[in-house]
Amino acid sequence: MGRHASMATNIALRNLGPQKKRDDLASKMIRMFKEPKEHADYITSSIFAVDLLALCKRVKPIFENEPRVVFLQSPTYVFGDIHGNLEDLHFFADNIWKLGMKLTAGNFLFLGDYVDRGLLGLETVAYLFAMKLECPYKMFMLRGNHELRDVNGWVEYYQEKSFLWQCQNRFGMKLGEEVWEECNSVFDRMPLAGIIDNDIFCVHGGIPRPIENSGSRIQDILSVPAVASVCPASLEETIESNQVASDCLWSDPAKHDQEEYLDEDGFGESMRGGGAICFGSKAIENLLKECNLSYIVRAHEAHSEGVSISKGAKVFTVFSTSKDHGQGKRAMCGCILVDFDKIQVITRSNKYKDKYIHRRDSMSLVGITAAEQQKLFDIGVIKEAEVKYHDEFLEYIDGQVSEHDE
Repeated sequence: MGRHASMATNIALRNLGPQKKRDDLASKMIRMFKEPKEHADYITSSIFAVDLLALCKRVKPIFENEPRVVFLQSPTYVFGDIHGNLEDLHFFADNIWKLGMKLTAGNFLFLGDYVDRGLLGLETVAYLFAMKLECPYKMFMLRGNHELRDVNGWVEYYQEKSFLWQCQNRFGMKLGEEVWEECNSVFDRMPLAGIIDNDIFCVHGGIPRPIENSGSRIQDILSVPAVASVCPASLEETIESNQVASDCLWSDPAKHDQEEYLDEDGFGESMRGGGAICFGSKAIENLLKECNLSYIVRAHEAHSEGVSISKGAKVFTVFSTSKDHGQGKRAMCGCILVDFDKIQVITRSNKYKDKYIHRRDSMSLVGITAAEQQKLFDIGVIKEAEVKYHDEFLEYIDGQVSEHDE
């Protein structure tokens, strides 16, 4: 029986016709992602920069040809901010698409903020762009506010956690700035929103304010130019399209005590400042009714449990990095799975053992030269050994951090 089944499978596979050859450049980046400590010389060399420039040129037209709102069907996995955190991204790769995205049922939607804050933005972008090249109709990447030049180029504020600083530090000033600009050129072409099953609105920040004499908010987003730098704005962008894009990238749900100060449409000034807006219960209700939707899924705000629910369980906030946001040592990263009439929350426990970011004293580094270890330490693949604390002390520290952040 087994032999007959194998023969039948073989015949069926042959009848599928010629398969698309795997992209060599994408494969190279995926191998680097899977085994970063084996690629110390490569990821710290100009060869990596040249490959990343070539990868950007390959994925750029894919993003440009997508509508500003991508429409997906479930099952769809939705991920929030990554922020150069290779450790948590590996967790998702190992547990959700272990066999690769191509062989995993469903679609994958990332809500933006791939760079800054974490130290491995270059590796994160390289891997995700490679997956986009491999699975252009299964894997989708929205733009976040950190995919803006004015943000990821703000070296004075983010210092070594700035994407521009990391590009220049890794590849030198000239080549590093070329890589930074080419990556931003890809970001300019990324969609701003997604809709799953014609029912769930997905975006990095939040919902845009209504434009006067406009038919719908979805149409407003679709009308944003296919190439839009947003901040700073290009000549092709109108005041209206820039406002729509900025709201999608920057806005937050209003806090309870802000609700009474919002305008008649349910919008007001965000606590972030800088012209960002917040949206209240009325704005949410109006959007869902106008577009015949049920939920909003967004990212943009850190949560120690990875996923939070607010505004009468109409808004899901997904955060897919557990590091670099002052959420404490017990913070978790999360994602959600939209599976037709179900929304499932998936989180990484802080006790999950990482296999990719190594401590200085790890036995996994045996056989790697001191020079290679130093290169990996400089870019964040190796970190200093952590001091172990009792659970009661960690609870105290986490509480102090939370109070400070508030």
